[in-house]
Amino acid sequence: MVLEVPVLIARKRDGGELTGDEVRALVGAYVAGDVADAQMAALLMAGVIRGFSDEEATALTEAYIASGDVVDLSDLTGPTVDKHSTGGVGDSTTLVVAPLLAALGCQVAKLSGRGLGHTGGTLDKLEAVPGYRVDLSRDELHAQVERIGLAVAAATADLVPADKRIYALRDVTATVADEALIAASVMSKKIAGGAGHVVLDVKCGDGAFMRTEPEATALARRCVAVGAGHGRRVTAVVTDMGQPLGPAIGNALEVAAAVEVLQGAGDTWLREGCLVLAAEGLALTGVDRTEARRRAEVALDDGSALERFGAWIEAQGGDPAVGDDPWSVLERAPVVRRWQPPDGTVRGLRTQRLGELAGRLGAGRQRPGDDVDPAVGLVVPLQVGAAVDAPVEVHARSEQDADQVVAELADLVDVGEPVEQRPLVLSTVREGDPGVGS
Repeated sequence: MVLEVPVLIARKRDGGELTGDEVRALVGAYVAGDVADAQMAALLMAGVIRGFSDEEATALTEAYIASGDVVDLSDLTGPTVDKHSTGGVGDSTTLVVAPLLAALGCQVAKLSGRGLGHTGGTLDKLEAVPGYRVDLSRDELHAQVERIGLAVAAATADLVPADKRIYALRDVTATVADEALIAASVMSKKIAGGAGHVVLDVKCGDGAFMRTEPEATALARRCVAVGAGHGRRVTAVVTDMGQPLGPAIGNALEVAAAVEVLQGAGDTWLREGCLVLAAEGLALTGVDRTEARRRAEVALDDGSALERFGAWIEAQGGDPAVGDDPWSVLERAPVVRRWQPPDGTVRGLRTQRLGELAGRLGAGRQRPGDDVDPAVGLVVPLQVGAAVDAPVEVHARSEQDADQVVAELADLVDVGEPVEQRPLVLSTVREGDPGVGS
C-alpha cells in the first residue's frame, strides 16, 4: 500500500484511528528506513495525547512480532506458561514462580532481560549464581524445557527488533508512559516467545512505572485484550509496589531471598506474591483457581519446586548447591553496614529511591551495557503498616559507598503512628472481564 505518512499523522492528531494495515505498514516502513524518526515521533506523540484503540494496539503488536523471529513451542508436550513483571524493586518472583509452575506440570520457556535504572533484571540475578549460562540456542531451550519443565534465557536480538527501535525513540520523546504502547511492547515479546498462557504482574506505586491503580488497571486490561486478540490466554494481576516486594534489593541477595521461599520459609509478602502468580498461571491451563492455589502451596511446601529449581540451575551450568545453602555459592559483599530506623510503625517507603540506592552501590545499571556487581545491595525488612523490628542492611563494596547510602536512608523510611497495612493484590484482570473483550 502507498503510505502517506503526513496524512496518517494528521488523522491521529485530530483524534482519528489508523487501520490495522496502516499501522503494520507504517512500522515496517520505519524499520526499513523509509519513515523518518521525526515522523514516527510525531505519530507516537499524537497517539499518546489522543489515545490508541485496542485495534491499533493489537496491530502494533502484530507489526512488532512480524519484524523478527517467533519461537515455536508447539512441539512441547505440556501446557506452556510464561510470566512477566512490568518491573519493580525486590522482585525475585521469577526465581520461585518458574520452578513452581514446572513442578505443577507446566512448561516454562522464559526469555528474560536485564535491569535498567531502579528495577532489577532476572538475568542479572541468575548470573549471580556462578556458572549460570543465559545464552541458549533454540534447540537447547526446547530440549531443557521438555526434560525438566523450564528454562530461563536471554532473548535474542532478532526477537521483536521493531519494538527495540521504537522504544529507543519513545525513551527520548517522552512517549513511554502510555498503556497501549507499553502493552504492545510487553505482549509482542510474550507472544513472540511462544507460550500459550501468560500471567502478568502489573506493578503499581512508587517503585513502578505505573504510579496509580487506575493507570495500572488500564495497562492490565490492554495487555489482556491484546493477548486475547492473538489467541493467548492472559491474566494480569495488579500488585502493590509502594514497598519492595521482598526484603532483598540486589542480585545475590534476591537469589538468597527466593531460595528461602523455595525452602518453605522466607518473607511472607514475597511468598504470597509467588503463590498468587503461580496459581493464576496454572488456572489459565484449565485448573480451578481454588485447586490451583492448593496445588501451588503443596508444591512449594513439599520441596517439589525447590527440586525443580536445582535441576534448572544445574542444567544451565550453575551450581545447584545454591538451592541448599545459597551463601556457600553466592558472593558476599565485603562491607555490611546496619542502619536502625526509629521505633514505631512504618508509614511509608520511598521504593524507587531504595532501588536507585541499590543501583548506585553497583547492583543495577544506568545505561545498557554497564556491569553489575552481584554482591551489593540492600536488605530492607520493613513493611508499611508493620512495626519496625529489624535494621536495614547495606551491602557495599567499600566503606565509603556504605557511608553514602546510610546517610540517605532516614529520608526514605517514614516511621510514626500506626497506619493500615497495604494489600498485595489490588485487582486481577482476566479475559472476558468488563472492558477487556472476549
